[in-house]
Amino acid sequence: MAEAYRFDTAPSPGQVWGWLARGEVMLALGVVGIVVLMIMPIPAFMLDVFLSISIATSILILMTSLLIKKPLEFTAFPTVLLVATLYRLALNITTTRLILSHGHEGAHGAGHVIETFGKLMMGGNFAIGVIVFIILVVVNFVVITKGSGRIAEVAARFTLDSMPGKQMAIDADLSSGLIDTDEAKKRRKELEQESTFFGAMDGASKFVRGDAVAGLVILAVNVIGGILIGVIQHKVPLGQAFSTYTIMSIGDGLVSQIPALIISIAAGFLVSKAGVEGSADKALVTQLATNPISLGMVSAAAGVLAIIPGMPIIPFALLSMGAGVLAWRRSKAASEPEVVQVVEAPAEAEDEPISQTLAIDEIKIELGYGLLPLINDLEGRRLTDQIKALRRTLAADFGFVMPSVRILDNMRLPAMGYCLRIKEMEAGSGEVRIGQMMAMDPRGGQVELPGEHIKEPAFGLPATWIDEAMREEATFRGYTIVDPATVMTTHLTEILKENMPDLLTYAEVQKLLKDLPPEQKKLSEDLIPSVVTATTLQRVLQALLRERVSIRDLGAILEGIGEAAPHTSSITLLVEQVRARLSRQLCYAHRGDDGALPIVTLSAEWENAFADALVGQGEEKQLALAPSRLQDFIRGIRETFERAALAGDTPVLLTSPMIRPYVRSIIERFRGQTPVMSQNEIHPRARLKTVGSL
Repeated sequence: MAEAYRFDTAPSPGQVWGWLARGEVMLALGVVGIVVLMIMPIPAFMLDVFLSISIATSILILMTSLLIKKPLEFTAFPTVLLVATLYRLALNITTTRLILSHGHEGAHGAGHVIETFGKLMMGGNFAIGVIVFIILVVVNFVVITKGSGRIAEVAARFTLDSMPGKQMAIDADLSSGLIDTDEAKKRRKELEQESTFFGAMDGASKFVRGDAVAGLVILAVNVIGGILIGVIQHKVPLGQAFSTYTIMSIGDGLVSQIPALIISIAAGFLVSKAGVEGSADKALVTQLATNPISLGMVSAAAGVLAIIPGMPIIPFALLSMGAGVLAWRRSKAASEPEVVQVVEAPAEAEDEPISQTLAIDEIKIELGYGLLPLINDLEGRRLTDQIKALRRTLAADFGFVMPSVRILDNMRLPAMGYCLRIKEMEAGSGEVRIGQMMAMDPRGGQVELPGEHIKEPAFGLPATWIDEAMREEATFRGYTIVDPATVMTTHLTEILKENMPDLLTYAEVQKLLKDLPPEQKKLSEDLIPSVVTATTLQRVLQALLRERVSIRDLGAILEGIGEAAPHTSSITLLVEQVRARLSRQLCYAHRGDDGALPIVTLSAEWENAFADALVGQGEEKQLALAPSRLQDFIRGIRETFERAALAGDTPVLLTSPMIRPYVRSIIERFRGQTPVMSQNEIHPRARLKTVGSL
């Protein structure tokens, strides 16, 4: 290990070449080289090489922009534009140094590339060179750069505005199973890259604009400074100095502005390709040269211009004939009957779309269009994240993973409305207010704050929608404050708890058995299907979930079924045996804040009344209680539990084992959340606290 941290040994040549082969090292060396180019003087022949690289690079960037199929294939363009602009500015500084220091030697003092560009563009006339240079700058600065920057700005704005809808579409496809997690991550990444790319392109156009201004300033400095240095320091005649320094300055400006113009054109092609599939040539041909009527009008117009006196006949005649021939070919191709190959599909392929329509979403949330921002809440209250946390919590509390929740929009709902569906049937609905908070009084009273007074959708408690600005005042008054996404999640939680038995399908039971620990799988194999069937196990688990008993301890549940199954096939008796096995869990789940189990006991009178009302033999027993007595029982339960609630207790109703299932069947109709336990379900170590008696 000590050898790995020694710094006194020189790297081998192989290590050096290995470092240089890395892309980030090469980029770093290139940027440092650009900075060095601004500072250190270089000879004229090396400047010719660097200028040639600048021109070739700009052409490469233009060709890449033309041939890509979509803008996101060239996401590095803003960075490339910055590096190219810095490179040109470094060359401008270098050429300025050569022009001012070697301009007295002649027009070749700054290299042959600059001399050739200056003489070619000027045509022996200084005014022509200046005008051509200014036109190039104006075209680049005013027309191309400004237009492409505006396109990028608008594209960035619309991309950001459409992100919530696109995010919701991705989440909906993921929830419905149309795509997997990897595909969803890929689409989200592309969406993020698209918004970032157009935003970066909007800022990148400022580089080209600044480069054009810098070119004008550098041209003026080179001309004026060069003439002064040549005449005053090197004693060059004024006419010769004017001609020499002007040629070199114009050549320098053109050598810089032509690559800048080419890269600006590439930027324009890149941002204007939004929404166009394929390379630029295919897109243009597909959309411009396929309509025979348009081509025929072009042919007719060119023919009319050709016969006007004074107009050149040959070019317009050639255009007229070419457009006419192309229009005739396109018209002929369109009139030919399209050959459609009919392939007889097998019966399975024909039935597949119908079978797909039979698929049922276990859990679905439909949103009004005004609630779409909840899907992409940037403040950390995204509805999808809360639903994921809810499914994880319910799995830990009740022992099985809820099905995926599909989220989609429904234009028939109110703008701020939502609908919760279980197996396509409506299980709950409500409305929330985006940008507001729901305030509730924990004591159950009406909130005394200005706002929209409503009933909370999950429990039907009085609530009020208040503005965000009133959050502190509501907190100070002791109210409970809930955001819109949490209101919907809470409502969904209660709906799922009520419908857990229906969501525990046969397939879910098979998953639970498959995921059992290895030490419990032997028990499962011994019981199913030799002692009980998987369907019987499913009905027992559903009965437990109906009373909101967790089935997470599946091993203990199987043991309880294994004890009772040889003696009875009654689901009711199997459930009672399992509940006795889960006595520790039941007592712990219903304990109070002080650790004791609050109970409400049945008097001997009611115990005997229920026992006497049981009719039938063996497993066929049924409860036949007189309606008047039944109403008295319901009234007594309500009064007793309301008194306990006012005292701050949430007790369970304690009965004898024989009548517990029948008492529960009555109570679940009007107090579904009230637990009913038998004396067999009280753990020996549980501490009891009697809070009432009926």
